[in-house]
Order: sequence, then structure tokens, then C-alpha cells
Amino acid sequence: METKQIKKFNIIAIICIVIFCITISPKTLQNDTFYTIKIGEHIIETSTIDMKDPFSWHEDLKYTYPHWLYDTGIYLIYNAGENIATSIGINAETGGMTAIYISTMILASILGILIYKTNVKINQNYIVSFFLSLGVIYLLRNFIAARAQLVSYILFTLEILFIEQFLSTKKKRYAVGLFIIATLIANCHAAVWYLFFILALPYVGEALLIKLMESNLSYRTKRMITNYKIKKLEKTIINIQDENKKNKVNYKIEKLKKQKKELDEKIIRGSLAVKKMEEKSLRIKIERRPNIKWLILVLVICLFSGLLTPQTSFEPYTHMIKLLSGNTTASISEHLPIVLIDSIDTLIILAIILTLLIFTDTKVTYKDFFMLGGLTILTLISRRQVSILALIGVYSINKIITDFISKYDKEGIENKIIKEFVKPYGILVTILVLILCGITFYRPKIKDKYINVALYPVQASEFILNNLNIDNIRLFNNYNFGSYLLYKDIPVFIDSRCDLYSPEFNEKDIFSDALNITGLGVYYEDKFEEYGITHIITNADSKLKMLLEKDNNYTDIYQDDYFWIFQRNILVEK
Repeated sequence: METKQIKKFNIIAIICIVIFCITISPKTLQNDTFYTIKIGEHIIETSTIDMKDPFSWHEDLKYTYPHWLYDTGIYLIYNAGENIATSIGINAETGGMTAIYISTMILASILGILIYKTNVKINQNYIVSFFLSLGVIYLLRNFIAARAQLVSYILFTLEILFIEQFLSTKKKRYAVGLFIIATLIANCHAAVWYLFFILALPYVGEALLIKLMESNLSYRTKRMITNYKIKKLEKTIINIQDENKKNKVNYKIEKLKKQKKELDEKIIRGSLAVKKMEEKSLRIKIERRPNIKWLILVLVICLFSGLLTPQTSFEPYTHMIKLLSGNTTASISEHLPIVLIDSIDTLIILAIILTLLIFTDTKVTYKDFFMLGGLTILTLISRRQVSILALIGVYSINKIITDFISKYDKEGIENKIIKEFVKPYGILVTILVLILCGITFYRPKIKDKYINVALYPVQASEFILNNLNIDNIRLFNNYNFGSYLLYKDIPVFIDSRCDLYSPEFNEKDIFSDALNITGLGVYYEDKFEEYGITHIITNADSKLKMLLEKDNNYTDIYQDDYFWIFQRNILVEK
């Protein structure tokens, strides 16, 4: 195929991917983005990682800053947007949020381009890579947001690309790149640092399995033991004077030598059997990667990247262990096991994988089998991992599809499609489809605001700041909107940094108390007395609001369509 046609197709593909990424990028900010801005601001202002929480009114809470680098970057973007907006006479907050929205679109576009380029580089095709990349971006639509995970997706994609390139070329720059990626993940999103190594395990597992198969380990172990016995008897026979005993020992030596010869033959036959199995295997393709031992060495070195952080608590090594051992994962939806019937995206991915494995005769490498199997298990354990299944599993899916097409395509159908694709009418059709898709995805977002007033207490926060002394009150708030209060400089009872409020990271189980109070799992007055609560802000449709409204010990001092604020009279009178 002509190089010009490939270049034209790549340009068209990248433009389509960028536009698609822009249209699916959300305008409305998520809960975590609010605390991200304030943590970044705190780091910039103090020029330190103090390992303490400055935003809750609880005393002496330790905070490990698991994504301090990302938080700092987001704040700098937000601050730049504020400064630009102020200079041209626009509301500063709007300018900051616009900057974050633009950065999300840029990062999403970078991710989309990297997914496409990695697919092309690994599988050496263009059409399949293009459409699969669009499919992955679509499946990631609910995970693309101004959160640290978006940067992690980019880094994980680069990791797979660098691993593949290192195994095929052994160039040092890819090894250095892997170490840099591991270090960046440790500082941008410490909670997923362990995934860096999990994603490399299929390559290591494949190499170990092939080595085990080819080594005939049981026969070689028996031969080694037999050889040891022969040498030991040969040393013993030198000191034996009795002829009968010497003959007996000689007989044992000969017998052992015969056993050793038989074991040698079995080892040879075993090696031939492996090769025969490889040739006649219907579904498994053994792929030997000569540089795998060097990759293992690189991964061992990358284990030390977790030390290259300003945190003093070895956060990359301990964060996920603490998180999984705590009670927060059982109460946060994205950490719960997936219910397949409620996740169409997951069903689509699993249906594609099963269809390719069952209804095609394409051989699959152990690496791809381990990768798809392992990612599927992770997805079933935690619904948030469906994003990793789509993001990383696509390269194995692409490989299977490409091998299947190559097996039966004798006329070079991909070349023909690309030739038609880059012709004027092909470009026109592509543009029209792209415009249609863009309108479909972007139209619902035209009226979206940066902050959803139904989810976050925008007006209620202004009331608190204008009418209450935030330094002297102890406000109880729900988990879901604590980050917005924090963003507005209002000290909080809890926010969406769930780890901060769990006993694994701090002594108090504030997280469970917050859920029990809002869910009426405990008598609210007892807990409010324990914490010295003076004011409560809660959703207008919450059960807690209904009880407080009828309780003479509480007075509602503010209400709007979505939020109510109550004053606790008992403590105020005291």
C-alpha cells in the first residue's frame, strides 16, 4: 500500500478520534474534582506534603495525598483559567472550570490517539484498530472525567506499548520509559500503582509456562538426583576393599546409569512432544519472547519507583492493601462486584471475547489468554475495572481478529478499504457520520453546567458562608457532596476521600458513622452529641431531613429545592 494513503488514513482516523473524544467528555464536574482543586491549591500554597488533612473539622486526621501530583496539576490549570477569566472580565470560577473542561477534552483526545497508535503498532493493522479504538472510547465514556484515573489510563496504555516495543527491540529507552511510567503512577494515582505490575503479569506468566513445558522439569529433576547418586557411589567404591561389596555397588551404578539414559530419552521425547503439540494445537499458539528475562529485570527495578514520592508512608505499597482491608469498598458502588445484567457495556465486551474464542479457529497466545482471563476476573470483582478490561483487553481482541482475517483474507481487503476510505466520497461519508455522532453525543450536554445544583449545595453553601461563622460550627454533611463544601472552604464532616475517614488510615471510623447517620442505622442524636455537631446540611428528599424537620431540638434555617440546613438547638443553647 502507498505511504500517502496510509498517512491520509491516519490523519482521518486521528481527527475522527479527537472529535469523538471531545464530544463524549463531560462538562459537569464530578465529586472528586472539587477536592482535587483544593488539595492542589493547598500544596502550592504550603509548598509541602504535610501528611495532614486541612479541610475537615476533625482534629489530627492523617492524609497521605495519594494523587498529589495530579491534584497539583489540576489546580494549576484551574488557576490559569481563573487568571485568564479575570483579565477579560469573566467570572473567575467559570474560567477555572472551563480550563478543567478543556484539559479533560485534551487528555481524553490524547488517550484516544494513544489507544489507536498502540493498536496499530502491536497488531499492524489500521481499519480494525480504528474501529476498535472508537469502541473503547465509547465504553470509557462514563470513566472519562477530571479525575486522576484519566491520567492513569494514558499511562497504562503507554505501559503496554513500551512493554511490546521493549520485547521486540530491547531498546533501553522503553525500559527507562517503563520506570518513568511506574514513578508517575505512584505520584499521580497511588491507589492503582499495583495495576502497573498486574498488567505485566501475563507476559511473565506466559514465559514461565513455556519454560516449564519445555524444561521437562520432573524428568530433569530425577536425572539430577540420579546423577548425584552415581557420583556419590563412584566416590564410595574407591574405598571398598571387599570384592562382593564392590560388585554390588558397581551393579547399582550401572542400574542408575541405565535409569539416567532412560530419563535422557524421556526428556528428548518430551521436547519433541511439546513441538508436536505446538504444531497440532487448534487454539493455543506458543509465542516465545527472547527479551522477556530483561523485562522481568526492568519490572523488579520498577518496584523501587514507589519510593520516589514525597510521601513518608510508603503510600504506593500500602494504599490499596489498606483500602481493600477496610469497609469503604463495600459501600462505594464503583468498588462493588459487578452485576452483569445491569452493565450492558460489560456484557458486550464479554460477548465479543467469548465469540472470538468459541466461534473462530484462530490460535490464541498464552499471554492474550491470561490477559483477557485476568482482566475479566478483575472486572467481576470490582465494577470499576470494566474500564481496564476495555482499555487493555482491546489489544488482545485486536490480535485475535487480525489473525482470523489474515488466515482467510487472501485478497488484502484492508488495503482495498483504506483506498476507498481516502477517496473524496469516502472522506465525505466519514465526515457526515462523524458530524452525526458528534451531534448525538454532544447535544444532551449543550445545556449542562459545570456544577449540577441538584447534586451539590451551591446556594446552600453561599448561605453558610454569609450567615454562619464557619470557624465555630461543626457541620454534618452527606458523603456525596462533602467535596463541594470543601471546595467552597467550608470545613466538612466527610467528603469523597473515603480512605481518609476509615480506621485503616485513621483511628476513627468516621466513614461508617456518616453512612449510618444518613441511612438511619443509628440514632442520629447520639452521634451528633458524640461529635458535637451544631449544624446539619442534608438533601431535601432524605429520610434524615424528614426526622429533623419534626424534631423540636432542631430548627431549619435554610431550605431550597434540593438542600436543607438545620441548626441543633441543644448545643447552640449550651
